[in-house]
Amino acid sequence: MQPIPIGLTPFQHEGKLNGILISGRWPESTLEWTQTLVGSVRIACRPGFLPTTTIFGVVEQRPAQGGDNTVGMMVAIGNVIDDSFVEAGRFLNNPPALVMLHPPSQTRPSLPECSEVASGCVLLPGLPELGLEHRAGWAEAEADGTVVNLRNEVGIDPNADPDTAVLAMLLAA
Repeated sequence: MQPIPIGLTPFQHEGKLNGILISGRWPESTLEWTQTLVGSVRIACRPGFLPTTTIFGVVEQRPAQGGDNTVGMMVAIGNVIDDSFVEAGRFLNNPPALVMLHPPSQTRPSLPECSEVASGCVLLPGLPELGLEHRAGWAEAEADGTVVNLRNEVGIDPNADPDTAVLAMLLAA
């Protein structure tokens, strides 16, 4: 039996990406969260859809306006230009994941032959004091959907990477 697929549907406000509905089921592993990140990065590649690096908090509540198979959403909580995410992030209560998306205008491609690459990071917070390690995934994709770079890691030190450091700071705020 095939597992139920994970669906992603962007929603916007005033022409800008405001969040992504998650449907079907929740990602169940680091790999599935990173695959969800790849889909989100592909959405961020759409011209003008994501004007600046934006942080999204994962909310496990099913939104009223979502379809019957919607399980939750990633909601834009702010951008890193003005630190608006720190204040907005205080409304998140133990999110299962935080996501940072960088539009093509703010991504330096890892391969010189690639252009219009968006990138992102997903942080799956752990509880190291209880033996549950932090996990993370990083992805880069071109506007045509080609995955340029994909990486997962378990047992990360959030301070060792700029994206995970910002996301961990939000969790601590």
